[in-house]
Amino acid sequence: MKKIQWLAPLLAIAVLFLSVPKFAAAQDQSQGQGQDQAQDQAEGQPADPPTRVARLSFMQGSVSFQVSGDQNWVDADMNRPLTTGDNLWADQDSLAEFHVGSNAVRMSSDTGVSFLTLDDRTVQLQLAQGTIEVHVRRLAPGEAFEIDTPNVAFTVAQSGEYRLETSADGNSTVVVVREGSGEATGGGESYDLAAGQQYTFNGTDQLTYDAQPAPGFDSFEDWCQQRDQRENDSPSAQYVSRDVDGYYDLDGYGSWQTDPDYGPMWVPSGVAVGWAPYRNGHWVWVAPWGWTWVDAEPWGFAPFHYGRWAYVRGYWGWVPGPVVVRPVYSPAMVAFVGGGGFGLAVSFGGGFNGVGWFPLGPRDVWVPAYRCSPRYFQNVNITNTRIVNVTQVTNVYNITRVNNYDVSRLNYTYAHNNVAVTAVSREDFVSARPVGRAAVRLNAQQIDSARVTEQAPLRPTRSSYISSDARVSRAAPKVPFSSRPVTARLAPATPANRPAVYTNDSQEFNRPSSERNAGTAQPRNEPQPKPEQRTFNNSSPQSNHEQFNRPQTETRNNQPQVRYAPPVKAKDSMYDVHPPLNQPRNNAPARSNPPPHSGGSKPSGGSHPHG
Repeated sequence: MKKIQWLAPLLAIAVLFLSVPKFAAAQDQSQGQGQDQAQDQAEGQPADPPTRVARLSFMQGSVSFQVSGDQNWVDADMNRPLTTGDNLWADQDSLAEFHVGSNAVRMSSDTGVSFLTLDDRTVQLQLAQGTIEVHVRRLAPGEAFEIDTPNVAFTVAQSGEYRLETSADGNSTVVVVREGSGEATGGGESYDLAAGQQYTFNGTDQLTYDAQPAPGFDSFEDWCQQRDQRENDSPSAQYVSRDVDGYYDLDGYGSWQTDPDYGPMWVPSGVAVGWAPYRNGHWVWVAPWGWTWVDAEPWGFAPFHYGRWAYVRGYWGWVPGPVVVRPVYSPAMVAFVGGGGFGLAVSFGGGFNGVGWFPLGPRDVWVPAYRCSPRYFQNVNITNTRIVNVTQVTNVYNITRVNNYDVSRLNYTYAHNNVAVTAVSREDFVSARPVGRAAVRLNAQQIDSARVTEQAPLRPTRSSYISSDARVSRAAPKVPFSSRPVTARLAPATPANRPAVYTNDSQEFNRPSSERNAGTAQPRNEPQPKPEQRTFNNSSPQSNHEQFNRPQTETRNNQPQVRYAPPVKAKDSMYDVHPPLNQPRNNAPARSNPPPHSGGSKPSGGSHPHG
C-alpha cells in the first residue's frame, strides 16, 4: 500500500484546528466546482441558491429529523426539503429513504445521517452510525458524492449501488460495492474499491483492512431493491425527468392525459371537491430559499416544486416541464397576493389581514423572492415549463430585476381566480399550521383587488421552521452527531461541531425589498427611478408592449447578456436503470479479476493503493 505522505500532516492540522470531532483535511475539490457561480459573481451577479435539495420520500417506524442548528429532534415531516446542516435519524426497527434527485439513500434501523454539504456539485453525507444503502443513478463529470464515517471517507467514483455500515463506537466501517467503484480514504491511506467486494476498515489513526467477496443480500437490501424496482418501472418516467424526485409517487394517485394546449398532464385522483394546488399542506422557512411549501399528499413533492398547474375543463392538472437533466428546484411555484400594505400582515379588505397565493400557470414566468443571476432565472423557468420561451423569461427578468418594475404589473393566469387563490391569516402562515384547516374563503371583490407580489411579506418566527403538528421526538440518537468524530476528504460546508444555534434566520430577508430584488446591488444614496405605471403580460409569449419587443441586448441598465444554453434532454441510458441486483441474471459474465488481498494492516501489491 502506497502511503499518501502529505495527508497525515494535514490530518494533524485539522485535528488541532477543529478539536472534536476531527476532520481529515480536504483534498482537491472537484475540478470546476462552483465555476458558474464564480463567473456570475465576477460579473456582479448574486450567488444563487442550490438547484437541488434532498427529500424524505419514505419512512416506516420512528423517524425524526433535526433542522439545521436546532437542538430538538422532531417527528419527521414527509416531503420536507432537506439541505446542508439538517440531520435525519431512523430509530430501532425503523426504515427511511431520501432522494437527492435521481439518487436514493436508504437507512436501516438505528441509523443517523447528517447533510454536511448539499449543493449543485457536491453531496457529502455523514454516516454517524448505522447502515445505509446508496444507489447513485447518475454522477455527472465534476460532481462529488461522498459518505463520511468516523474512520473512513468513501467517495463514489461512478454510478452504482453501495452499502455502508459503521459501528456505534466509530471504530469500524464496512463498505460493500455491489455495483460501480469508489475510493476509501482514512488513516493516511487511500484505497480503490472494486465491484463485487466487501471491505472492512478498523481503527482510526491507523487502519487495518480486510476484503472479501460481497455477501448475499439481507432483508434490508432486499427492501432496497424493491424500492429501486418501483422507480425503474414507473410509467411517469416517460413524462418526467428521473432527476425530479417523486415522479414514481404519481403512478398510484392519478392518471396521465394529453391536453391539446399543454401536452402531457397528470391529473390527481381522490382529491376533495374544491381542491386546488398548494391548499393541503403548510409553509415553512428553509434557508436560503425562504418560504417553502410542504405538501401533505403522499405524491406531493414533484408537482409543487417543479412544473406548472393548469385548470382545464373544471379540474386541475399538473404540467411537468421538459424531460431534461437536472431541472431546477424551486421552494414553490406560486405567486403571492395581498392588498395595499406591506407590514407584518397584508390587508385584503373586508376585515381580513393575511396572505394569499395561487399556483402559476404553464405560461407564467416565476419570479423568485431571493436574489439570483440571469442564468439561474432562465434555468429555473425553462426547465420547468414547456410553454414559456427564453425571450419571454429574459424580458421578465429585465423588467423585474434590472428595471425594478413590480410584479403586480405582470399578468398572471390565476391571480384573480377564486378557484385558485388560497389565503390564511398571518399567524397561521408563519406558524406553519396546516392550510386546509386554516384557509379563509375570500369573496370575488377581495380577490379582484388583491395585488401580486413575488414573496409573502412576512418575516419568519421561531415556529416557522417545522410543521406546527410536529412533536419533539423520543426517537433520537443517544450521542449527538456533532459529538461524533468524522473523517472527511472534502471540506464540509457545515462543520459537524458547529454551535447549536438557529442558523436558518435570514438577514437577507430583512433587507429592503428594493435592494433584495435588484439584479445588481446599487448604492443606497443613489436615487432610484420611479417605476412607470404599466402592466406587462406574463402569461403570453406575445405582447405588444415595447419592453417585450425590445431586443434582448437593449436594457436600461446595460445588463450584460447571458448566453442561453438549452437544457440537456434526459434519457434512461444516462441513468443506472436495471433489474434488481438481488435477482439472478441469465448469462451473467464471470468475474475475471481475483478478489483483493484479505487481512492485515496494509494490503500487498499495487492494485488498491491510490496516490
